[in-house]
Amino acid sequence: MPNQPSFNARSSADDVLRGQNLSDQVIIVTGANTGIGYETARSLAAAGATVIAACRSVEKAALTQQRILQAHPQCKVEGAVMDLASLASVSDFCAQLSHSKVDTIICNAGLVATEYAETIDGFEQTVGVCHIGHFLLVQTLMPKLLNASASRVVMVSSESHRVPPRLNFDALPYPRGKFKALKAYGQAKLCNALMAVELQRRYVDQGLTACYLHPGTMVTTDMGRDSALIRRAMKLVSPFTKTANQGAATSVFCATWNDRSTLGGHYFSHCRKGKPSAETANMEAATRLWDISQQWLQDKGFGS
Repeated sequence: MPNQPSFNARSSADDVLRGQNLSDQVIIVTGANTGIGYETARSLAAAGATVIAACRSVEKAALTQQRILQAHPQCKVEGAVMDLASLASVSDFCAQLSHSKVDTIICNAGLVATEYAETIDGFEQTVGVCHIGHFLLVQTLMPKLLNASASRVVMVSSESHRVPPRLNFDALPYPRGKFKALKAYGQAKLCNALMAVELQRRYVDQGLTACYLHPGTMVTTDMGRDSALIRRAMKLVSPFTKTANQGAATSVFCATWNDRSTLGGHYFSHCRKGKPSAETANMEAATRLWDISQQWLQDKGFGS
């Protein structure tokens, strides 16, 4: 790859990975059964990586593996079950992972909820799926990440991380009586950003690189699966937005770009460094979120 990225908003994941050989890489992609997640998993497998395609059900995992193998018969892809709305499911996924090292985790799965609902463990589901499930995943697999020579965690955030402008810990996760869908989603995406920043601070000296990104606006995805209104809106605007393969480009860029020093702790959009919200530079908020997330897990009997 060149020293400076030549990719842009119209580049696809396949463009980014063209000519690369990832045969030594083990990469986990969450939410791999549809949209951006599927294209992320498929393109990385096509480039030679061993891809663990994490999906919410046995059926989705099997179908995703089958689809990728049909597209690339010689690739190495494993369908695996992980429901981020269940801490037990995340923990089971980690316990069953047989690989001794993990080079990259792409925390792609997300959810936009129009009404208040809770995960199995009692967290508001937007933050529960987007942040808390991913936090347990990364924390549990940290030893395997650190077994890799140059590991990465890629958080698929969003431009929505700008709203709210600051993380309100008194309403994290949003309580039932104050729930507002877009603010809950923005709060979850800000958590993704702050998690990446804190991961970079804590583990950079041990060889880990963490970053966060915006995949594109209204890219075809399954994150609005619980809302017919959101699904219709995304279908209407789809001719004017990125394809799923283009939406996956920044994820695979962050997972494979050879100059890791330009990635760590930074925000990316259209395969280039972007300008995040001011709150992402709030180290106190990033550390507090980390500590609170650990406490949530411990209260539920998970984490360390």
